[in-house]
Amino acid sequence: MKAEQDGFSEESENEELYEHHRIVADSGQKPLRVDKFLGNLLPNTSRNKIQQAAAAGNIHVNQKAVKSNYRVKPSDVVQVVLSYPPREIELIPENIPLNIIYEDDQVIVINKTAGIVVHPGYGNYTGTLVNGLIYHFNNLPGKDEVRPGLVHRLDKDTSGIMVIAADEYAMAHLARQFFERTTNRAYQALVWGNVEEDQGTITGHIGRSKKDRKVFTVYPEGDEGKHAVTHYRVLERFGYTTLVECRLETGRTHQIRVHMKHLGHPLFNDKEYGGDHILKGTTFTKYKQFVANCFELCPRQALHAKTLGFEHPRTHERLSFDSDLPPDMQGLIDKWRHYAKHKLN
Repeated sequence: MKAEQDGFSEESENEELYEHHRIVADSGQKPLRVDKFLGNLLPNTSRNKIQQAAAAGNIHVNQKAVKSNYRVKPSDVVQVVLSYPPREIELIPENIPLNIIYEDDQVIVINKTAGIVVHPGYGNYTGTLVNGLIYHFNNLPGKDEVRPGLVHRLDKDTSGIMVIAADEYAMAHLARQFFERTTNRAYQALVWGNVEEDQGTITGHIGRSKKDRKVFTVYPEGDEGKHAVTHYRVLERFGYTTLVECRLETGRTHQIRVHMKHLGHPLFNDKEYGGDHILKGTTFTKYKQFVANCFELCPRQALHAKTLGFEHPRTHERLSFDSDLPPDMQGLIDKWRHYAKHKLN
């Protein structure tokens, strides 16, 4: 039996929370239902979870979607997208306020505030978005896992729109949409410098930095990391900073932050990617104080997940959600707009 697995991990602007298995059946494989076949091979995966994945179109045999009763034959190539298996971390419900902007029996859409980690992990076992979700919602899919209901996520200090799956079928269906890149995701970011082109596309493999494993970098030759594509366009110019919209084609770890730095325009006040220093501007004391005030006003990377569009798992209606910029980021932009108007003209 030959098996391959592509997993996604760590924090990201919208890093997918699923794993992709590719299994080639032995030449002597006896006919066996695909749900049983996968259940025998994938640890900590219930038959119901596999059947829901099949119902959502997430199980393919020889590149064609199959139902759970399909009988695997010798040399069949079986591919499946599933949410991650259980982890050895106890989840504790916590009464954490959630800004819920839409809810039905299939999906929950929230506007995440900056400063909250999405799910438990090393160094963050409580106080996460997941701890709040399981307090407010009792029957999220994958309740025995560290990431119940999650199909994507945002960095701790990134604010904005997220969708949560309310049942197992929705989780499988949404995971496939993120996997196949059919969701629409738009962010707004304030970056250092005057972005030269009004719009463009950044393409570059993203992987962990060899110098610092906590951050990521672009490998232009594509010999390392994972393929990543970010489309951007300028919304407003402030001379020493620029407000841009970024649309994700892929969802890699820290993608927008890494790609914009690679372009030469780190996000404003992004501590991990060098944006928490004055990178453009004058040497005047008043300007330095102005920037210091801006750092204090928005003490995080200036990045907000403004819109998210996806297909509703049951109705197949195309849903789209938009959110206002949070006060810290809106105030930051207003200060730069005022500065540009009165100091740079």
